[in-house]
Amino acid sequence: MTGKRILVAEDNAVNAELIREFLEMRGYQTIEAANGQEALEKISVCDPDVVLMDVQMPMLDGFEVIRRIRGHERHQHLHVIALTAFAMRGDREKALAAGFDAYVTKPIDFEILLCAIGEGKKGRARKPKPRSLGASSLIA
Repeated sequence: MTGKRILVAEDNAVNAELIREFLEMRGYQTIEAANGQEALEKISVCDPDVVLMDVQMPMLDGFEVIRRIRGHERHQHLHVIALTAFAMRGDREKALAAGFDAYVTKPIDFEILLCAIGEGKKGRARKPKPRSLGASSLIA
C-alpha cells in the first residue's frame, strides 16, 4: 500500500467515484473536492501528495486553481495532474505551460494516470505521452 494522499478535484460525481474506487483499490488515500474553491480549501487543510484536477470545474476552473497553487510558497511544488476532456492540438502544452505537471485526457486511461501519479512531487522532467482514448491563503 502506498499511503499517498490524492485529492480528486472533479465535479462529475460518477467520474469522481470511479477515480476514487480505482485509487483506493491500489492503496491510495483519497480526498474529494467538487469544485475549484473546495479543492483549494482541501489542499490547505489536508496537504495531499498529489492533486488530480479537472480543468473545467465550477467556481474556479483548473487553470485558476493551478495559478494559485503555483503562487503559494507552501504548495508551489505540489504534484498536480490536469484531467480533461480537451484533446485538441495545443491543449496539453497549454496545461503544462500553466503549471500542471502532467496531462491526462478523459476518458481516463488508468495506466497513464498511474504513470502520471508515479512521477511524484519532486520534478517535472518526465511527462507521460498524451493519449486520447476516448493553507487558507490559497483561497484568497
